[in-house]
Amino acid sequence: MRKKITIVGTGHVGATAAQLAAYKELGDIVLIDIIEGVPQGKGLDLQESAPLELFDTSIIGTNDYKDTANSDVVVITAGVPRKPGMSREDLLDINVKIVKSVTEQVVKYSPNAFIIVVSNPLDAMCHVAMKVGNFPKQRIVGMAGVLDSARMRAFIAMELNVSMDDVQAMVLGLHGDDMVPLPRYSTVSGISITELLSKEQIERIIERTRKGGGEIVNLLKTGSAYYAPGAAIVQMVESVLKDKKRVLPCAAYLEGEYGINGIFMGVPVKLGGKGIDEIIQIKLTGEEMAALHKSADDVKKTVGQIKL
Repeated sequence: MRKKITIVGTGHVGATAAQLAAYKELGDIVLIDIIEGVPQGKGLDLQESAPLELFDTSIIGTNDYKDTANSDVVVITAGVPRKPGMSREDLLDINVKIVKSVTEQVVKYSPNAFIIVVSNPLDAMCHVAMKVGNFPKQRIVGMAGVLDSARMRAFIAMELNVSMDDVQAMVLGLHGDDMVPLPRYSTVSGISITELLSKEQIERIIERTRKGGGEIVNLLKTGSAYYAPGAAIVQMVESVLKDKKRVLPCAAYLEGEYGINGIFMGVPVKLGGKGIDEIIQIKLTGEEMAALHKSADDVKKTVGQIKL
């Protein structure tokens, strides 16, 4: 019997994730959205690509959460982007309501699902989903670190003119300007980039990584990134459904790890069939730890503004 993947929200990110998951035949896919016709249309369009891409995955679009019942993985991309004139608090209040409503439906029909939260502000939305759904911390993560690390990897490969295959990067902390890229743990074929790049080059890559999403928003003018976020989601989904136990940076609920308690933060985790098998604690310098705690303080401040 095939695995079942539900993707909540069929904008560019959700639709791209569905496309990549279908091409990899990770499981049957349910696209759900509140807008009538959109998930159905995108689902049918994707299904009609099956004879060309040669996959047997079943894809349906729906507006009814009953169709999502017994999902193995649920990806929550629903929410509104920040618009001109809208404060972060405005965005927070709107998306809290959306993620709360979605989570209530998810837990009703798929109480044993593994949850991947993509909605922003990410770390706070993970908190909402866990509290509303009462999910164990092993079965809920946020997708940010995989994306931020991928951006850093791309910039490193571009700077050095080397194969993307050989580049790894580590980015911890929240998904935003106070994320914590770690050059010491970022490598090309096992060689730290601190041995290959100048301090100025590394600082430039770090800054571009932190501003990666904004750079794309500024270029597109009318939207935000979706190819890389969609691919990041699918890498996480695949690790869970295939019990691959990949070590990936994800927003996980911390209870003392790195000296941080009671919030979701981007840290390396081992992702397997049961969700988070392990939170991996790497050794940080005093400066790196201070940056991570500053990131944590920002998350705590946002979480403190949530009204459930």
